[in-house]
Amino acid sequence: MARALLKPEIYPEPTKNVRLMQTQMSFVFITDRYVYKTKKAVNLGYVDYTTLEKRKFFCHKEVELNKRLSPYTYIGVIPITEKDGVYAFDGDGEIVDYTVKMKILPSDRMLDVLLKENGVTDDMMPRVAAKMADFHSKAETGNVINDFGKIELINHNNEENLSQMAPYIGRTLTQREYEKIAYFVRSFTKENAVLLENRVKEGKIRDCHGDLHTAHICFEDGLIIYDCIEFNDRFRYCDVASEVAFLAMDLDHNGRADLACSFVSSYIEKSGDSDIKKLLNFYKCYRACVRGKVACFKLDDPYVPDEHKKEAHYDAESYFDLACSYTNTTPILFITSGLTGCGKSTVAQELSKRLGLVLLSSDVTRKKLANIPQNEHCYNDIDSGIYSAEFSQKTYDKLFEEAEKALKDGDSVIIDASFIKAADRKSAKKLAEDSGVKFFLIECKLDDETARKRLARRMDESSVSDGRWEVYLAQKQKMEPVEGVPPSLHAIVNSSKTNEEHINNILDMIGYI
Repeated sequence: MARALLKPEIYPEPTKNVRLMQTQMSFVFITDRYVYKTKKAVNLGYVDYTTLEKRKFFCHKEVELNKRLSPYTYIGVIPITEKDGVYAFDGDGEIVDYTVKMKILPSDRMLDVLLKENGVTDDMMPRVAAKMADFHSKAETGNVINDFGKIELINHNNEENLSQMAPYIGRTLTQREYEKIAYFVRSFTKENAVLLENRVKEGKIRDCHGDLHTAHICFEDGLIIYDCIEFNDRFRYCDVASEVAFLAMDLDHNGRADLACSFVSSYIEKSGDSDIKKLLNFYKCYRACVRGKVACFKLDDPYVPDEHKKEAHYDAESYFDLACSYTNTTPILFITSGLTGCGKSTVAQELSKRLGLVLLSSDVTRKKLANIPQNEHCYNDIDSGIYSAEFSQKTYDKLFEEAEKALKDGDSVIIDASFIKAADRKSAKKLAEDSGVKFFLIECKLDDETARKRLARRMDESSVSDGRWEVYLAQKQKMEPVEGVPPSLHAIVNSSKTNEEHINNILDMIGYI
């Protein structure tokens, strides 16, 4: 049947092309204008599509549930028929399967794609928040759904995570990470029993989307949120705080904790649900563990190619690092220090993904202050224009202002800047002390020749940085040695080594502060 559905002439509307994508549970046929999704006859425990009647039922349920958030995207369910070996859509033969027909959505307008291309504007996350707050206010609730907000079931879900994570200790998470996560989730439900019980009484347990992450949000025709979970009610029935945390966690994992903060604060403003802040890290931790363990399952799947297993291993490690970061009760202010081209931004970006840090970049902030497009290069004379001493001080002042605000909101921050002056490093350390948070300095070093080659390549690339060899030499003359920071709070990164090697070293050091 799948081979037959690859033929363009079988489709009810003209199409020149048919592409097939497969998931664990579906065949997805993509024509020029529409998507046809059929369910595989599989039983994975949490999903059972093994009979024709079940596939028909879940096809209709998929359309019904998804019309709540994307009413014009899902067209309907069409039977697939077969007669004398010929397949057709809604023909006069025997019904052998069913397919969900959808309008095709533009891949370049998906949130996960926009994130990679730095195409997310300031208004986007508040729009998602407003739509989700309205959706949750109208979503079904009741006694059956409320059961999924009870502490017993929340504990069951967390223990299920922990038991399925345990075999991967030493492979994708450390024993210390596992113990921190286990202690955090178990302690949280004990210490916040009244809060969790009140969530049920207040009607906060709803029939939600269930799979709210960046790949299921499309900024087309206003805003489309699609592909909710239809195959298992348990995965949709949850506290609305858990659903909010899912998208916030996914934004963190994409290195955009700033967008996560925007989404959460906008959702709270629209919904009036201020208790979400108290629950956010708990549910973020839970959601990150789910994504981490699912990535782990691919490692033991004989049908997953080795290159995909390598990607899954990284995903699992990064999700578990993120989950562990949510267990920290005190935020951390990280700063980088080092000459241009020495890998500070690479380290900062990776740590922001691993630890859900609000990333503040001096390059980005400087150009925002000057109203210059981020990828427009400004090769002024050294120490002039936007790189004058006065404008640089203005840039650092703005970075400290934004960092202070994020820290007060309970978020950890990393400031990606050169910090070649001891006075600026002392100001950052004082900001951490005044804010009652921890402080950690990452000093990036690189030999001159490697830095020169790296900066030469950057001249031909699209980059927010204006660093070049002349700037490197000027900074080297002015660089003041890092002093007054204990070795336990000062990581020295040799950027000629692999990114994974020094990131893991930093994560190991952070685990003890």
